[in-house]
Amino acid sequence: MSLRQNPYLTLCAAAAVLCSVSLGAQHPKLANDFSPNDGGGTVDVIVQFKQPLSENIAHRLHRHSIAARRHLDSIRGGAFQVTPGQLQVLLADPDVALVSPNREVHSSGFTGPLDYGWLSVTGLPSKDASLAYEGSGVGVAVIDSGIDSNHADFQDSTGRSRVVYRENFVLANDTTGDAYGHGDHVAGIIGGDGDRSSGAHPNGSSYQFTYRIRGIAPKVNFLDLRVLDRNGTGTDSQVIAAIQRAIQLKARYNVRVINLSLGRPVTVSYQNDPLCQAVQAAWQAGIVVVVAAGNDGRNNSAQTQGYATIATPGNSPYVITVGALNTKGTSSRAAEVIATYSSKGPSLIDHVAKPDLVAPGNRIAAVRAQGGQLTNTYPSNGIPISAYSTAPFSQVWDYFQLSGTSMAAAMVSGAVALVVEQNPNLTPDQVKARLMKTASKSFPQSTTTTDPATGQSYTSTHDLFTVGAGSLDVGAALANSDVATGTALSPVALRDSSNNQVTLVFPSGVIWGSGVIWGSGVIWGSGVIWGSNVVNGNGVIWGSTLQGSGVIWGSGVIWGSTTPAAEAVSIAVNGEN
Repeated sequence: MSLRQNPYLTLCAAAAVLCSVSLGAQHPKLANDFSPNDGGGTVDVIVQFKQPLSENIAHRLHRHSIAARRHLDSIRGGAFQVTPGQLQVLLADPDVALVSPNREVHSSGFTGPLDYGWLSVTGLPSKDASLAYEGSGVGVAVIDSGIDSNHADFQDSTGRSRVVYRENFVLANDTTGDAYGHGDHVAGIIGGDGDRSSGAHPNGSSYQFTYRIRGIAPKVNFLDLRVLDRNGTGTDSQVIAAIQRAIQLKARYNVRVINLSLGRPVTVSYQNDPLCQAVQAAWQAGIVVVVAAGNDGRNNSAQTQGYATIATPGNSPYVITVGALNTKGTSSRAAEVIATYSSKGPSLIDHVAKPDLVAPGNRIAAVRAQGGQLTNTYPSNGIPISAYSTAPFSQVWDYFQLSGTSMAAAMVSGAVALVVEQNPNLTPDQVKARLMKTASKSFPQSTTTTDPATGQSYTSTHDLFTVGAGSLDVGAALANSDVATGTALSPVALRDSSNNQVTLVFPSGVIWGSGVIWGSGVIWGSGVIWGSNVVNGNGVIWGSTLQGSGVIWGSGVIWGSTTPAAEAVSIAVNGEN
């Protein structure tokens, strides 16, 4: 197996130089996923300081030729490239709190009959129906691989692009647009207006359109903050810088939502992780952050049956972490089951109860990036014109289907835009609480799904660590008027080793209490809290063996720097039954 097929090995390869620094015992200021060894060279790191990176600190570091390549003020830090000697200087500096590798992040979608996800989550009766709210005036920051601002589905009724701001944070590549093909698809789910599936054919002929491929909030404005390259790969510092820019532009563009359909393995506690610190800063600035849970639900390399595979920054208790549903190609909630690849909680190290919600994510139809890497590599995922029109053409036009928690997160981001348009004064905590309270909780106890590509069957239990508070229900959220008081931090799961019983521990001041409206049974439902107890008896999740060691990230995972990996492709091209 190559290093580029295994995310943990990829991480160590990227940090090989720093792993080689002779530090003896692990330094308390050094992130625990670095291992001492012998060697030299330079490495990219993120440094978090005990106070903002001031001119005095910068001057002191400059004496050792240490200068920030990118200031990351939202986490009181910066991105640096350092030699082993300079690393020693940083670790000895009294103002340095933590030095972490500038870890790789990857998109959370992969390639995969048209999915009716948007009809399912909105509760609309047909493709021609619409909601009272469409996201007008709401800014959504899509931190991804880029957005084609010229696509008709991203323009308003006057032909003006709804992509109101664009910035590229990919240091090695200054191209615009979506070279990978993931960002366009995500944006289409959030707020594509379906123009190219509801108008005239480009050859000038008019045909009846039988299915409109649109997003949840078709009038939102987009901030295109590009952090993933043409292979779907980026770094922590790029993502943090993009989050920081969204915070800075909040007032100018009414940025109320950040969509992060990306992630990487959990290596440290969310309390020390710079990516988690960045999303927390955005949350506290009044921006709802929606994050994909990850696509490792089939990963049993640590004998956890896919549990404890939530990705960073979805392990943050602040954000809305979203898993993926398989709607079986219908608009009926009764058909919904968890997609077997959807990552499950609790989070590694901190044991935060995740995901918070689930939403449709399997074989989702949305905007196709012209010339994108995914488009070119998987042409069979293109949706032929005849699939949504009476036009007698079979060639691919403007839409594509992808699967993954990336797509599910985009569904929730669109829903958030509708809720904040309806109630502009709601805080991120109040939005999160309302979506979780109104989520549909009518799941079967368990289901068995067969992958037609491999013939392998997977049994999933619809418990709290698999479906969270339930399935996104936009109509119910817009019809609800409950306003929570307090924070909506996701609880921590605590296991009693003497009897294998697991309980939820709620921080002080949180919304979830014993009350009628916000009690834990109301939010998570009485039937989904522990399911079949499969997690309770699995000590590997709760033991010390997984605390940042990377053992859970085995060779069968979907995360690779060449995403989508082989397993992911077979899931998406053939789909789940």
